[in-house]
Amino acid sequence: QVQLVESGGGLVQAGGSLRLSCAASGRTASGTAMGWFRQAPGKEREVVARISWSGGTIYYADSVKGRFTISRDNAKNMVYLQMNSLKPEDTAVYYCAAGRTTFGNYDYWGQGAQVTVSS
Repeated sequence: QVQLVESGGGLVQAGGSLRLSCAASGRTASGTAMGWFRQAPGKEREVVARISWSGGTIYYADSVKGRFTISRDNAKNMVYLQMNSLKPEDTAVYYCAAGRTTFGNYDYWGQGAQVTVSS
């Protein structure tokens, strides 16, 4: 089992920045790929970014490329999502997730962190 806890959400004006953090714990936290997903009201959940265990493979959705940065600190079992130049359409609940492979299914999910971007 892997437990994930997100933090760092909040309300920010368009053009501002936020940094989401995800703390991972549990027996299988080591070696897992991590990802950030988001779900806006009335919309399906979508992937935002993915990162492999080593950090050597990173993927971003087109909608966030150049504005968001995913990173991880394996020594601390932490994953981060730095979000810059935020837009109102980035408003959503953001979820941290863990899986065995970067582009496979993600088996473990956090509770979510609300990010609201005002115009």
